[in-house]
Parts: sequence; structure tokens; C-alpha cells
Amino acid sequence: MPTTPHVKTSEPTILARPTRNGWGRDGPIERQIEGLGEKHPSPRNASWLAVGRWPTMVSNMNAHDYPEFQAFVDKLGEAEMPPKLAQEFGRRYAAYRAGDSGKVNWDEVRPAAEEDIVDATELSELDEAQVRKVARELVCIKLNGGLGTTMKLARAKSLIAVREGRSFLGLIADQISALRQRCAVEVPLLLMNSYRTRADSLAELEAVGFAQRGLPLDFLQHKVPRIDAETKLPVTLPPGNEAEEWTPPGHGDVYLALALGGLLETLLERGVRWAFVSNVDNLGATIDPRIPAHLAVAGLDFAMEVTPKTPADIKGGPLARCRDRLTLIEGSQVPEHALAEFEDIGRFKEFNTNSLWWNVEAVRDAIGADRLEMPMIVNAKTVLGKDVVQLETAMGAAIGSFERAGGLRVSRRRFAPVKATSDLLGVRSDAYTLDEAGGLRPNPARDEALGPPLIELDERFYRGIADFEARFPTPPSLLACRSLRIIGDVTFGRGVVLSGDVEIRVGGEGRRTIEDGACLTNTTLKL
Repeated sequence: MPTTPHVKTSEPTILARPTRNGWGRDGPIERQIEGLGEKHPSPRNASWLAVGRWPTMVSNMNAHDYPEFQAFVDKLGEAEMPPKLAQEFGRRYAAYRAGDSGKVNWDEVRPAAEEDIVDATELSELDEAQVRKVARELVCIKLNGGLGTTMKLARAKSLIAVREGRSFLGLIADQISALRQRCAVEVPLLLMNSYRTRADSLAELEAVGFAQRGLPLDFLQHKVPRIDAETKLPVTLPPGNEAEEWTPPGHGDVYLALALGGLLETLLERGVRWAFVSNVDNLGATIDPRIPAHLAVAGLDFAMEVTPKTPADIKGGPLARCRDRLTLIEGSQVPEHALAEFEDIGRFKEFNTNSLWWNVEAVRDAIGADRLEMPMIVNAKTVLGKDVVQLETAMGAAIGSFERAGGLRVSRRRFAPVKATSDLLGVRSDAYTLDEAGGLRPNPARDEALGPPLIELDERFYRGIADFEARFPTPPSLLACRSLRIIGDVTFGRGVVLSGDVEIRVGGEGRRTIEDGACLTNTTLKL
């Protein structure tokens, strides 16, 4: 079986000498990788599979300038992570050590121009033959690496029941199955799982009877060590907490994970031209065949779905221009003095829904030509009492690597994410419904002027999924509800109807109950 060729570059190297597993602790640092890409060798991708110069914003910074980095090389090697991952992590580590905070130069940032964004209402309708053609050239990728820790769940968030007892994954399987049946084409579904979500998620797909031929159902997101903010070494935690010493490198890892796993080449060999990538918890992000059809006609290689901001979305990252290139600006990248401007919905009018469409061949070629760039995000956290730093990238930021790229303005019908139990209450209620293709949509009977229901639940009593479900055995009707705020411990009976703006306040200790069939309209209820 052929190995990836050695690639000479002028850049200094950071990787230890490969051994049987591609790793080693002894000998000079050198550029060579064994065994990467062996399943799908290709002259076009050989250079980047072989520790080529995947560019970042820190290409002239070298981790070998910092002796502490060898500890990261060792740790990654022991975990059998690809050496290419160590190189990319090393570039970011070097930038971090050199003082890069991950903040953008705000003086260079301006909103995306109107011509940078196409409105989805302008997309042409397709006949069934055109839909089937698009389906034959499409892969659906769902980001499924997150646990439901925000809701005190130790399993994949995608296993939570959303509608009629069906989980996120179950509903996504329904969506893909409906498209397959409509088009008589086995549209592939790929989950980007993490090490923590893989087993449960694959078991869930098996349980709902979802399968496909010739492709795996998932690929693994990489993991990298967390950095001890004080020592700049890999963080060390008490025995039994070793898993917390690692973190995913952000969903920008989707490109490297697909490439090193050989799936980019496999997809191209199968005739796949377009990839749709979105968060697993956004059930509004379904396949719209008109979008890749438009990209093909317009000659675009990369598109980011954006949706208009409301006051509830001020922290959403907008599509912007920086140094005359399209880019994604995340809140964590904004300097303190610019936060008010960043959150001004009159200036930055749309934000990224984290749903992307890209040309598979163009992405493969961008990697091969050393043109895929994603700015670094520095994420400071506290884990088990230790201050740590996580170096990450966002997949949407890759838009700046493509000359033929733009935004696609979509309605809220395509954006219904679930990040907390407050969101879950909304999507479980009658404010939403499932369409004929399995997509979660605002209920057509709901007044559009209301927008999505704004829900605030007291985290002391509703944050955990078990506590939430104990207090909402069935969701109240929110069809005509604009906002709901609960302060205190309240259990809801069956058939409760909330309309307008409702606030419920509990005075004193103990749990209160909203009785079966209660109707509350534009009121503040004190219990």
C-alpha cells in the first residue's frame, strides 16, 4: 500500500519522527508522515495529506520555538492523533504563545455588502428531475460532537426527545429518508461525532433503522489537549478526570477530519459535488435542493446561510468583510471596545446560522493549494478549578478562502436551534410543527409578527433535562405566546394555554402548580 510522499517545504517543522504509529519521542524533529491517506491516495491530495503547508493566520510562527510544545506532541502521539493535527495545533499554539489573543483588528472590519448576500426568496424553483439530479450529487453532514452538558446530560444532546418521542437524530434520519424516497437516491448522511458521542449516536441511528451502503455513518472530530493557562503545558487533572484534559478544536476541524479520514476523496469518487453542513440541534436546517442548484449556476463554491438579527440575537456572529475578504466574526474575536458596534443590529443586520453549503472539489483543491485559512479563536475556561485555554476554529470562517463565495439570507423557518431547555420547550410546543419533509417549522397558524417565542426559565429549577421534564410533563400551548418568563419553581398541568406576554413569579419557597386547562394571557402571575 503506498504511503504519502515526503514533502519538502521551507517552513520549520514541529513533528517528532514517526514510528510504526506515525509518532516517536526520540530523534530530530522532521517532516514525514506514515500511513495518512493510504486508503485513497491521489496525486492531487498527496501534498496536503503529507504535512503540507495547510495555511493559518500564523504560518510564520513555529511551535518548536517553545520547548513546552513537545509535551503536546507526546500527548497527541500517545492518543494516536494524526501528526498533521499536531502541526496545525502547533501553529495555533505558537501564535497564542506569541501573544495572539484571537481578537480581530476592528478597524479592518465592516459589514458584508448587499451584493455579498443573496436572498433565498430569489432562488429558482426546480422540477422533480432537477431535484433528483441535485440529490445524486449531495451529502448531508451534521455536527454531532456536543454533549448535553448545558442541560445536565452526560450523553449526546442529539439523543434528547424533541417531537413525538423522536430524538434529534431520529428526526434527521426521517428527513434524509424522506428525501431518499422522493428522489429514489440514497443521499448520504455523515455525522461528525466526537469520541464522547459516537457510540450512543450510532446506536440511535441503528435503533431507528437508518443505514446506508458504501459509506460510514460518521467520522470523528479530532481532540487536542487543553492548555494550562499558567504553565502553558498540557493541563493535568486529578485521576479519573483524564477525559477533561482534552477538547475538540472547534467545528472548523470538519475539513481536516474529512480529509485525513479519506472521505473527501471517497465522496468525489461517488460523484458527490455538494456538501450541506449544519448543527444537529437545528432541525430547521433541512436540504433545500434549490440552494446547490443556485450555487452551480452562479459559479459559487461556498455559501453561508444567514438570517436577520432580532434583539435576542445580538451576540450572533455576522458575515463581514475584513481586509476586503469575506469572513465570519465571532463574538469571542471582538475587542472589548467594539462590542457595542458588533451587537448593533442596525449595523450588522444578519448572523451566521452555522449552516454551510460548499463544493466538495473546491474544498479539496483549496486544501491542496494551501488556501484554506481559519482565524484562531482563543477560548479561556475554568475546568475543575484550573484555568485553561482552548484553541479553536469556526468552520464558517473558511469562507474567506474562496473567491467565489457569499451569504444566503434565509428566514427563521430554517433556524430553530436548541441550546437550552428554554429552547426545547419552544420546539416541543405547538409554536412549531413538522412539515412533510420532516423539517421543524414555525406553525403556520402562528402570527408571524410574534416571531419565535422568547422563553426564560429559572435555571435553578429548569436547567437539567430531568428537572425540566418533571415540571413540564406536557408542554403548554405557546401558539399565541410572544414571551414566557418563569421565576421560581412551577409545575405545569395539562392543557395549559399561554398567550401574549406571560410572567410567572413564585414568592417564597416550595413548588407551585399551574392547574390543568389554565389560560394565561398578557399577565404577570404571582404565586
